[in-house]
Amino acid sequence: MTIPMWSLLAGMFLPYIWAFGSLPFRLQQFGDADFRHPRQQAEKLVDAGNGVVGAQFNAWEALTFFGVANLIAFMSGLDAVGYWSMAAMIWVVARFFHGVFYVANIPALRMICFATGLGMSLWIVFMAANG
Repeated sequence: MTIPMWSLLAGMFLPYIWAFGSLPFRLQQFGDADFRHPRQQAEKLVDAGNGVVGAQFNAWEALTFFGVANLIAFMSGLDAVGYWSMAAMIWVVARFFHGVFYVANIPALRMICFATGLGMSLWIVFMAANG
């Protein structure tokens, strides 16, 4: 597998990492995790618990954009070695830390990570268009 494929795989796991990361906050705030109505319970989380849920939702959104960017690159025949791989690795790191800063409630750093991840996806599309 190429680095962009590994990066997609890592990106697929990020929303689940944040989903499972909400469990301690659910237990702390509510005493249990409501597996019958998890979304309703998630909406009631506060502070870092709310940040974990936000990180999960945003991870799904970013994965969609990143996935399409990689599909475009693949279909255009872009060489998976070089800048595409570098952009994909930077995306994974930026997206991981986006979640960390979301939970830690550090908006400025979260926005930098968001912009970096978005920039890497756009760069992949640009490389595919000009490759």
